[in-house]
Amino acid sequence: MKPFPGAYKFLNTSRVHKGAYSIVPIRVEDRHAIMNWRNEQLYHLRQVHPLTEEVQDDYFDRVVRKLFEEERPSQILFSYLKDEVCIGYGGLVHINWTDKNAEISFIMDTSLEKEEFELHWLTYLSMIEKIGFGEMGLHKLFVYAFDLRPHLYKALEKAAYFEDARLKEHCFFNHEFRDVVIHSKLNTTP
Repeated sequence: MKPFPGAYKFLNTSRVHKGAYSIVPIRVEDRHAIMNWRNEQLYHLRQVHPLTEEVQDDYFDRVVRKLFEEERPSQILFSYLKDEVCIGYGGLVHINWTDKNAEISFIMDTSLEKEEFELHWLTYLSMIEKIGFGEMGLHKLFVYAFDLRPHLYKALEKAAYFEDARLKEHCFFNHEFRDVVIHSKLNTTP
């Protein structure tokens, strides 16, 4: 598969750093690692079935490639790197250009979740906020999560996100209805 352009057309920034970590516009070579992580973590995603390489390749070629050329894409995706090695990915999805808000998406290498979950969430949030608030001028960023991972809320609260909404019994998981919790942060940049 042909590589993606190294930058989104509407953004001036193509890389954000924080120490050894960085986010860069999603790289085509990371697609199969991303597929594996998504398949391993289906329980907390809005993905119904495991992905195959064929489905992942088609999505990257048909959907993701176009995002690089759009002036107002519905989502922008980034590879999350440590010393240039992809250890996660995420982005801003469901971008609402009129109301100036977007949902934050992030998933890390499954092997890092147990010991380094909070480290990577806090690092990623600090970088994606530079894109969403700084570069794009969005007013609000939010995280939509099934009420399955209370350690996620602790990380979000450390990053100054507040519980904005709780949708009661909004998703069906493991034979029971669970809440969806939305944490948000407002842009305080003048």
